[in-house]
Amino acid sequence: MKKQIAIGLSLALLWIASACASAPTTFVTDAPFKPNSGNILLRCGALIDGINEHARPQQDVLIQDGVITATGTRLTAPAGTKVLDLADHTCLPGLIDMHTHVVESQQDTNDLYIYLTRNETETLDLARPLARKTLLAGFTSVRNVGVYYGWTSRSLRDEINRGVTVGPRMDVAGFYLTIPGGGGDLLLPDLAESDIPAHLRLGVARGADQFRQKAREAIEGGADVIKVIASGAVLAYGGVPGAPEMTPEELRAVVEVANKAGVPVTAHAHGAQSIKDAILAGVTTIEHASLIDDEGIRLAIEHNVGLSMDVFNGDWIATEGRRMQWPEEFLRKNDETTLIQRQNFRKAHAAGAPIVFGSDSGVYPHGMNPRQFSYMVEWGMSPMEAIKAATSIAASYLKNGARVGAIERGRLGDVIAVAGDPLRDISVLQHVDTVVMGGLVFKAPATD
Repeated sequence: MKKQIAIGLSLALLWIASACASAPTTFVTDAPFKPNSGNILLRCGALIDGINEHARPQQDVLIQDGVITATGTRLTAPAGTKVLDLADHTCLPGLIDMHTHVVESQQDTNDLYIYLTRNETETLDLARPLARKTLLAGFTSVRNVGVYYGWTSRSLRDEINRGVTVGPRMDVAGFYLTIPGGGGDLLLPDLAESDIPAHLRLGVARGADQFRQKAREAIEGGADVIKVIASGAVLAYGGVPGAPEMTPEELRAVVEVANKAGVPVTAHAHGAQSIKDAILAGVTTIEHASLIDDEGIRLAIEHNVGLSMDVFNGDWIATEGRRMQWPEEFLRKNDETTLIQRQNFRKAHAAGAPIVFGSDSGVYPHGMNPRQFSYMVEWGMSPMEAIKAATSIAASYLKNGARVGAIERGRLGDVIAVAGDPLRDISVLQHVDTVVMGGLVFKAPATD
């Protein structure tokens, strides 16, 4: 009898030990979920809060009802609060990517005709796993700066906000504001303009009055940010990246409407003149900024306009784009802009221009966004500067950014964790072990 009791006790202890060892996996959230509802205490080996210049050792982060309520050493978990041990990890704010296309895939770039046949249901079916990949890569907030298919990004955003789809917080532009045949218009070789469905061209306009109306339609439709195509594009037929497409008057018309609604405007602008026109029109951020000149850098500093420079994806296009046989025109324009964009990134950073993390994911596979950090460091930033570009600095350019981008009391409980020290080796951000958004754990370290 005693032997049976001993065996039973041993089995019970083994079961308890096994349950404890696997406990972190019980934290992981999947859809459906109640956003911003998590209660958890994170015990971090080190903490980079997104604001201070140095990491702090052995810091705890307490999140209650989705909001950070305390940080410090040896915090006590309130009754019933889950505890996640990250003592061998570095914790950081959830990352922010200011330039994504979560509703689109790099596989479509070699055949833009696919957009003529793909319906809204199919588009969203494609987008949902891409949103999950983005979140699990550590990006808890993104700006989706335009899609060809009308308002599909708004639908995805709203699904995430309702907790029926797993993905990052999304600020969406909805559609591109662009001239006919411009970098945001889906005109295709050997296809009549009249044969392109209207839902693929919702933002096409010409003249200040038409652009003013398109800006109103975007805002009334629920856009969190307006995206204007100020210059030619690399991945579009016929455009010249360095050449202006929208006029200064058209840019000002859009900004005037957006300012009245409290909605920021970002400008796709490779060319030096278009960058300056957009800054003087009052945009908040510039996308790409490949050919920015000294005057443009000075204006960005003077007007506090953030530069979102996608310095990683040129290599991906040059290698994988060629392998997938993207249009030769796209590959040529990428070759013409990649190196000079990186050189101008270095120059703009050295001058003190504000730079935010923007990757252009969707041009390359979603989830690979963190690869850009190493390029930002290679071209002049310190690891801490690169991290801040994707946290507190990026947040300052979001419509509601005051609640994300840093680990401090009162902000939303968006925290990621990596094994190792990203201040010594920025590449560790390519391997995010833990993702917490609104206090809910969507990814946790693997256990034995």
